Amino acid sequence: MSGDPAHWFDDDAGPVVRPYAMTRGRTSSVGQHRLDLIALVVAEAAAGDPVWDQTLSPEHADILGLCMIRPQSVAELAAELDLPVGVVRVLIGDLAEDDLVHVTRPVPPAELPDESILREVIDGLRAL
Repeated sequence: MSGDPAHWFDDDAGPVVRPYAMTRGRTSSVGQHRLDLIALVVAEAAAGDPVWDQTLSPEHADILGLCMIRPQSVAELAAELDLPVGVVRVLIGDLAEDDLVHVTRPVPPAELPDESILREVIDGLRAL
């Protein structure tokens, strides 16, 4: 096997790194439950420390960079980085475990107010 960098680069595809290599073979992160596609990922203040740039993998750094600009959903991050959602979920879990991001999960449908209550509120407001 050659140490030539061209061996690991394809002009059309870019760097040849398999998804399982990015996650070190993991399909989930230690402290995270399954992240919903619309869960928002927000960068923490500690993420601005330049030390993290030297210790994070390029994929972790890319996620962190996008989340520092504005909160991003899991689906947006996967699309922007052109990575499988499963890989992005593991990488986000790693960042959350290091307290570099926090994840705001959507409200489960069972906890949302009933539509009839919302209609009554709207009708009451209209009556004012």
